[in-house]
This record gives sequence, C-alpha cells and structure tokens, in this order.
Amino acid sequence: MRSYTLFAPAKINLFLEILGDRPDGFHELVMILQSISLGDYIHLQANGTQQIRLTCSRQDLPADESNLAYRAARLMTERFPQAFANYGGLNIDLEKQIPIAAGLAGGSADAAAVLVGIDLLWQLGLTQPELQSLAAELGSDIPFCIGGGTALATGRGEKLDPLPDVDNFWVVLAKDQTLAVPTPWAYQTYRQQFQTQYLPAGTPQRIRAREIHAGPLVQAIQKRDAMAIALGLHNDLEKVVLPHYPGVANLRQVLAEAGGLGTMMSGSGPTVFTFCASQESAEQVKATAESHLANPNVQFWLARLIGHGIQVID
Repeated sequence: MRSYTLFAPAKINLFLEILGDRPDGFHELVMILQSISLGDYIHLQANGTQQIRLTCSRQDLPADESNLAYRAARLMTERFPQAFANYGGLNIDLEKQIPIAAGLAGGSADAAAVLVGIDLLWQLGLTQPELQSLAAELGSDIPFCIGGGTALATGRGEKLDPLPDVDNFWVVLAKDQTLAVPTPWAYQTYRQQFQTQYLPAGTPQRIRAREIHAGPLVQAIQKRDAMAIALGLHNDLEKVVLPHYPGVANLRQVLAEAGGLGTMMSGSGPTVFTFCASQESAEQVKATAESHLANPNVQFWLARLIGHGIQVID
C-alpha cells in the first residue's frame, strides 16, 4: 500500500487589519502570515477500499466529517472522481502537536497536508496554485498553509503575495488550555463595535491602499530587522478579545514583561506569542514567563519561524 507522512506547520499572524465588509459576508482583511516550526504530522495510506477513514491522536478532536482533514479528502474525491475510482480510498491519521482551538490554523494545516498528500498518492500532478485554489473552497487560511513561509494575505485571506523569509527568528507561544475564543464571535463583535470605521463598499483601490498600515512591517521583513518587525506587530482583534477575555490579556502581559521584543495575540486567539531574535533569547523568555505564572492550565511552546508550508517527510 502506498503511503506518505507530511509535516503541517502552524501559522501565526504578524499583522491583522480589518478594512471593512465584503459582499460575501466576510471581512476584507490585510494580514501578514508566518509559518512556524510547531506542527502536526499527517499520515496518509491507501486502504484498498472506497472509504475515507480518519483517526486522530487527540480524543477531544472529532474524527468525522466535521473535521477539515476529512472534508479536504472528500473534496478531492468529488473533484477527481476518476482518480478516486482508480486509486481508492485512504486512511488519514492526524498526529497532533498544534494545540486545538488556539488561533494557530491547526485544522487548516491538516487540511492542506491532506490535499498535498492525495495529490501525491493519486499522482495528479497539481501545481501549487491549483492546490491553493482547491484549498480556498475549504477555508481562508488553507491556501497559505499549502506553501507557507511569510506572505501578505488580502481579500478574506486567500489572496497571497510571498514576502522574504524571516526564518531563524523565534517566538514563545502561550495558551491557557481552558480558554477558547470563537472566531465568528471575534469578527462579529469587532463589526458591532467598529463598523462605523469601515471603508465604504466600493471604495476605489487607490484609496483602500492608503488605509493599509502594513507597510512598515513589510519593510522590516525585507530588511530582516528583528526590532522593527517586533514593533510592527499588530492585530485589530485584540481590541475586542482582550477586554472580554481577561485570561488572554493577562497571559499577554506576562509574556510582554518576560523580555521578548514584541508581544501579540495570534489571529482571534487565545494563543499569544512574543517575538525573539534568537533561540537563546526565546528560551530565557519562556523560563521567565513560566516562573512568573504558576498556572497549570497554561502551556508554553518554543518555535522557530520557517520558510515553508507542507513538507513530505516520508
């Protein structure tokens, strides 16, 4: 039986700005997305049947049709029925390392790995843009997870422009395992509180471009200037999440005071991270934060910024 093992990196947001509403009901976003070395392992194996079978190392994660990894496999069977008939179904085993409901795109990364793995198993020969087009049908983060690295994301997050890699910088991540922030709630609450500041629908592109504030961070990334990158970190969703979730706000403060260059919540939370110029610095920050926060529910991770997305391991 043919099989592949793939590594699916988590994602953090270095920048997240909400410009306004889109006709499709989503928000118009400007984001800078970054892959990190924390990731899941996805094992795919042809099973000689016409079934998709999903298992997971985390018992609290559904291993059914609601899982994005399963939905990715089903999408491939629908788009490539002849290949499915020829090669048959597959077993998908998720070896989870990315924390669940953390704002780190763990489910999106798994789905991206399934798309890449099935392309290999069925010998479809799809290009990265073709895989990303399929990924966009499943979720806004999944196209980025395919190629990973560092990218400017616009639209609802599916339009990607690569930026120079800033690999070998480090982050310390922290998450309270008892907290989860529903992404729809975060965006809906932001709309309720700040909709009067949205750009009107139909605003010309040249005016929209003037309202985007990611320029300094893009320049810092191009120069690989660690301090400037840290100073450019920005997330609009902090305005609604931090006041409503004091546990996230407190964790952010602990990390900020532990010695990192810049600290921010990733995506809609609840994970927060602090940016560090080296592994040694990151280790010191992690140790300081852990010593100042005696909370068994909080977990910390060290991760390096990396310049790739899904990788075939075996």
